[in-house]
Amino acid sequence: MRRILCMVATILIVGTSWSATPLKMGNPKPAATLPVLETGVGKMPDEWVDKDTHHRIIRLTRRSGNNKSFYFNNNPFVGSEMIFGGSKSRKAAWNWWNDNKKGPWRQMFAVDLNTLKIRQVTNEIYPVNTEIVCAATHELFFQRADSVFAVNTDNGKSRVVGVLPMKGAINCVNCNGTLLAGKIDAPQEDAISKTHPGKTSFNAIYEAKLKRTLFILDTKTGVTDTIFSDHAWLNHLQFSPTDPDFLMFCHEGPWQDVDRIWTMNVRSHEAPKLMHKRTMYREIAGHEWFGASGRYVYFDLQKPRSVKFYVGKVDIQNGTEQDTELPRSAWSVHYTTSWDEKFLVGDGGSPTSVAHSPEDQWIYKFTYDGDHFKTERLVNMKHHNYKMEPNVHLSPDDRWVIFRAEFGGHTDVYAVEL
Repeated sequence: MRRILCMVATILIVGTSWSATPLKMGNPKPAATLPVLETGVGKMPDEWVDKDTHHRIIRLTRRSGNNKSFYFNNNPFVGSEMIFGGSKSRKAAWNWWNDNKKGPWRQMFAVDLNTLKIRQVTNEIYPVNTEIVCAATHELFFQRADSVFAVNTDNGKSRVVGVLPMKGAINCVNCNGTLLAGKIDAPQEDAISKTHPGKTSFNAIYEAKLKRTLFILDTKTGVTDTIFSDHAWLNHLQFSPTDPDFLMFCHEGPWQDVDRIWTMNVRSHEAPKLMHKRTMYREIAGHEWFGASGRYVYFDLQKPRSVKFYVGKVDIQNGTEQDTELPRSAWSVHYTTSWDEKFLVGDGGSPTSVAHSPEDQWIYKFTYDGDHFKTERLVNMKHHNYKMEPNVHLSPDDRWVIFRAEFGGHTDVYAVEL
């Protein structure tokens, strides 16, 4: 019954896609009346046409503060609205390296994708750092110290979900809003981060092989239950969009050294199942996500690292895998699938990213063509600082690619029309 409810919720979320009812996106002006501009040069208007791709782009977050959309695998859509994080002032800039540090800036907002009207969802006295939203229950979940809260995205009313009996952090919510999942990191990790500043801490934490534990939290009773432990860096938790008991997580670390992508049933406590086994030296697979149907897991795949590029797709039911190739010049840091799973989009990458390509600073669309993708450039991102990755999403009607960018020194959320 729980799975049926989640499937109904998924249909409601993506119903506009299946019924082909387009979102209004603020009733954008006719493209012929818009300025044709080089994207990212100077202060951009609210609407323009990219001179290199000829696609229309609109600003979704038309407010004075700096604004940031969700990480690529976190669903931000509730009905016709998109939830996003925003600063309280224009001067409060987003810093990719300290999103979780204290600051007066981050609260959660909603933008109506028909009217582009923006309203504030949270108004706490401390920063609200979360990307955990349940479309089925219209709730946003966040944590403050050991306490977990839920906020109704329609009316802003909040409730206490529970108090964690251990030092842990929630990471995601299941499709019907009944469970949160999170992880408990080893206390020694803080010391490692202090002695290995910046990116050097990544390898140091991986090599330490500290014990980590996954847990679930019942959103109605506040009861927690530990579900899996390992002396490995457990990370990137995601619930299935259709099965409320099915969780995906990763073994974090240098991708060429880990079999990364795992799934498990959180109720049965069965042993986790590996989704993709590496087959060659320095092969990597990562930045995994669920397709909207819940049947497939997708991921960035390189055989080997930095040489040949694919997007992998594994059928959860029978384990069969389909690897679709794309050129180095179109590799992206993150990809995501359309709601009908017929095409993909990607956010490109900087010349110093794993593809080491000076050509892939674009927002892309990828269309299946046998064993490879046809690629289309949507937005020229050469004037965007990829220290803040764009992290693409498809609007619920599959007609707009939503991304975040820093143009003219200001961070906002944009949408490019397909």
